[in-house]
Amino acid sequence: MAKKIESSKKKRLSALVVDDSRVCRMIHDAYLTRNDFETYTVENGREAVDLIRSGEQFDVIFMDLVMPVMNGFEATRELRAMGVTTMIVGIDCPIDLRDDPIQAGVDRVYEKPLTEEIIISVRQALQSNYNI
Repeated sequence: MAKKIESSKKKRLSALVVDDSRVCRMIHDAYLTRNDFETYTVENGREAVDLIRSGEQFDVIFMDLVMPVMNGFEATRELRAMGVTTMIVGIDCPIDLRDDPIQAGVDRVYEKPLTEEIIISVRQALQSNYNI
């Protein structure tokens, strides 16, 4: 089940953080919240797919690529097959992947943990490329 992280009343972009590591979810949530995102978190790709299938929508999805249950590659492929056009940012540590994240449908790939600079870059891309 997705956990909504409450924020101030200011209009924020929404972000789904998909990561099996509780520590990474907490770090990414802190950076995202500090940069005016309303964050939701889930522990694996299956939970992300199910959440979006239920009708939830997000401005961006930060997707760990290597997770149990359903990895980020499988989840991204399934989301794209469902017609989801939301920006998906692949995250993993280190970036030495056997599968091609871009071919799977990921828009950008970064190493864990995300930094504030990466969050700002993603926000700017969302605002310019996705007219948010």
